[in-house]
Amino acid sequence: MKRFTFSVLSLSLLLAGCQQAALSPQPTVSQLPAGIELIKDASVSSSSVAIPYKKYRLANGLTVVVHEDQSDPLVHVDVTYHVGSAREEPGKSGFAHFFEHMMFQGSEHVADEQHFKIITEAGGEMNGSTNSDRTNYYQTVPVNQLEKVLWLESDRMGFLLDAVTEKKFEVQRETVKNERGQSVDNRPYGRLSERVAQAFYPDGHPYSWPVIGHMADLNRANVNDVKAFFLRWYGPNNATLTIGGAVKAEDILPLVQQYFAAIPRGPEVTPTAKTAVSLTADRYVSMEDNVHLPLLYMAFPTVYARHEDEAALDILAEILGGGNNSLLYKNLVKTQKAVQAQTGHGCQELACEFTLLALPAPGAVKSLAETEQQIRQSLAEFEQRGVTDDDLNKVKAKMEAASIFALQSVEGKVSRLAANETFFGEPDLAAADLARYQRVTKADVERVYQQYLKGKAAVVMSVVPKGQRQLIARADNFTPVTHDFGGPSTTKAEDLQLRRTQDSLDRSKIPGAGANPAVSLPATWQQQLSNGIRVLGAQSHETPTTSLLLRVPLGLYDETPPQAGISQLLAAMLDESTMLKTTEQMSLALEKLGASISFSAGDEYLEVSVQSLSKYLPQTLELLMEKLLLPAFNADDFSRAQQQTLQFIQHSEKDAGVLASRAVQQLMYGNHISAYPNQGTLQSVSALKISDVKAYAQRLLKPAHAELILVSDLPQAQVLAELQPRLRRWLGDAPTRNVQIPDAVAKTGTIYLIDKPDAPQSEIRIVKRSLNRDFTGEYFRSGLMNFVLGGNFNSRINLNLREEKGYTYGATSYFSADRYAGIYQAAAAVRADVTGASVQEFFKELSRYQQQGMTPQELDFMRKAINQADALAYETPGAKLGFMAAILQYGLASDFTTQRNQIVRDITLDELNQLAKRHLDPASFSVVIVGPAAQLRPQLEKLGMPVENYKF
Repeated sequence: MKRFTFSVLSLSLLLAGCQQAALSPQPTVSQLPAGIELIKDASVSSSSVAIPYKKYRLANGLTVVVHEDQSDPLVHVDVTYHVGSAREEPGKSGFAHFFEHMMFQGSEHVADEQHFKIITEAGGEMNGSTNSDRTNYYQTVPVNQLEKVLWLESDRMGFLLDAVTEKKFEVQRETVKNERGQSVDNRPYGRLSERVAQAFYPDGHPYSWPVIGHMADLNRANVNDVKAFFLRWYGPNNATLTIGGAVKAEDILPLVQQYFAAIPRGPEVTPTAKTAVSLTADRYVSMEDNVHLPLLYMAFPTVYARHEDEAALDILAEILGGGNNSLLYKNLVKTQKAVQAQTGHGCQELACEFTLLALPAPGAVKSLAETEQQIRQSLAEFEQRGVTDDDLNKVKAKMEAASIFALQSVEGKVSRLAANETFFGEPDLAAADLARYQRVTKADVERVYQQYLKGKAAVVMSVVPKGQRQLIARADNFTPVTHDFGGPSTTKAEDLQLRRTQDSLDRSKIPGAGANPAVSLPATWQQQLSNGIRVLGAQSHETPTTSLLLRVPLGLYDETPPQAGISQLLAAMLDESTMLKTTEQMSLALEKLGASISFSAGDEYLEVSVQSLSKYLPQTLELLMEKLLLPAFNADDFSRAQQQTLQFIQHSEKDAGVLASRAVQQLMYGNHISAYPNQGTLQSVSALKISDVKAYAQRLLKPAHAELILVSDLPQAQVLAELQPRLRRWLGDAPTRNVQIPDAVAKTGTIYLIDKPDAPQSEIRIVKRSLNRDFTGEYFRSGLMNFVLGGNFNSRINLNLREEKGYTYGATSYFSADRYAGIYQAAAAVRADVTGASVQEFFKELSRYQQQGMTPQELDFMRKAINQADALAYETPGAKLGFMAAILQYGLASDFTTQRNQIVRDITLDELNQLAKRHLDPASFSVVIVGPAAQLRPQLEKLGMPVENYKF
């Protein structure tokens, strides 16, 4: 699920261009297929950052938006229905999200699970999402596969209901329960938003129930209720079909007409009234949760999406809690009163919420009442401080950058066109959005503060660790209304008002596809700088941007267990003050350029990610060198970063998935440093001193073996002219790394059980040590072998545990490795009551595949899916950076992708099945399970494997 929000905090989603496209001459009606009307042609623009499009409408009401982008041989198709949880009725919540699941379960001419299979086999990607206001379904495929997507989408729009069976309904109802368990009930703070919504909105308001729904409502429902929901909302007149990529409108409109024109209209849909939400007094609500830190959350009602005050409220949110220069950061985070503090102004179609959040540091407050007071004091400080020129300038710079970076992905452009058309009837609103933010004045920001926050009532939510209710901000003074919606639904099939699609098209035949489109790999150039940095660059003309990835050989493998986590602390320190600028001054300098520089540390590398508009590349590089050469290693910065790390570690110990991963690391790698989490342990991080981090940097933060990967619209000579004089100021070499990974310490055939009391789900990991990473050898070939077992949605494991049994939201298996070591594991989060049965099914699938191997049909499916995926692999600068980083790190030949494609074409069934026999012996695995041990142990003991309690 995704929540529809518009705010300055997510500008990359909000903005996709910055000028309204100029209209080109409209084609004559005779040029269009019968029954298709051109509504608007915005395909020509004088702006370099607009999203050109053409908008059409079919006679049945379907809106079609086409965006032509010939830069990559792919196409993204989005079908958005203007229905989300806000269109549901009280007592029937969760139907919109439930139908997102049902739409992937086959239709009249598409078999069960075939939608996933067809898209995967086509080398594509697909998904769907639901929020309060819309449901969308989207696919990205090589452009030669477009007709298949249109066939699939039209079949589930016009021919779905006869394929919706009682069995599918029951299985997907269990899948939704598993999704809720995984993403809400078993996640720290997972129920916060639905509890806030109950208090924030009046009883019965469309936003007062969660998008995923109340499980009691789904339990009452029957299959006919779901069909009735489809008939009410899933007509073409309530949908927008958006197609973007290497297409031409005149070529694809006949296909759109062929597949969609005959689908009959649904009932008319009228806009939902935007009734202002108001609170007469503060509403205090609280809950206990399995969390480490208490959390305070405040929510004020404001306006609705694209209201005239939205832009000023977004800027107010940025001033109060949007980064290192905000008031909440200054007053709570920098002073170590809070581990985290931030604000947001999330807007939906009918209402917006201005939110403030803080997680107080341990021992910093006696209760959340103090945190609430600190937040209110920051609001009062804003009244005195007012709005500065920098406040406005940095937001406008962010918007310019975000509007350009948003053009790097066809999917990103299509999703914005689709959302804007669905909610506002105008696909490209970039110019209007930029204009309304540019118009915001200091007085506007101060006015909206007075109007919507000062002295206004809010919902104040306290989330506290179990058994610590004394920490809540104030006693609850609000109780949600409870309803009795009766017993099971009595909706009958004869109650439905069916509508049938009648056409002469033979929809039983899957459309064919032309030849695979030619995929151009990034043309690259290489250079070694005088200080030893190897540079691999590529030029991309799609956007006037430069993306850099600097990788320094420094990470977990260079640490010792007593200093585990030091690499990540170093990365955190490099993101803080320099000798010339405070953290706040550095953040402001970057924000005014619309640029970003971020540091992170993994197993092998310290990575520096740089994003810049190319026109500001010199200034951005100067700030990068200041961070690298002049880190301040300020004591206050270190103390804050250390405490934040310690709290993150303790918070992660409440997450069952994290616990499972930690146990796998320890069992697979023993006491070697690779068994430790990247962030370190409570013991190791607590013992570190700033002098340790500084000495570590002086020893290892050197350029001699670093790698710099870049993608820019600038030519090689110009990029090097900016890079070389700056980077050669950085000198030095580091000791050679020597990594020796010991054998696993886990006992095969043993279940290691980690207790997480009262957890509704269990995390399962069936694991063994395996191959080191390669790109054309046994590791790569073993990944091909695993593809049909657990490497895609239609894999044997997922179809069994999710689609047939309804035990999980998703199950998978995979090889993961680096140069030094690797593991193979099968994994899922399952309902606690079926944990033993799930382990049994995992081993059944592993054993059957190991003994019988892949079928010829599965081999054909794997070949098509892998070899047609290249069209999607190198689209964005980020994707290019990842591809190029592997070339440098592993010394790959420039034609290694050709070698891989040849392997996929030539590998035999016998070779794949021999790999299965070699790597999937069930007796070679160990099992890690995190869940409620008292409930799980009786189930697990029936499996005939030793069960050992495992503690960290």
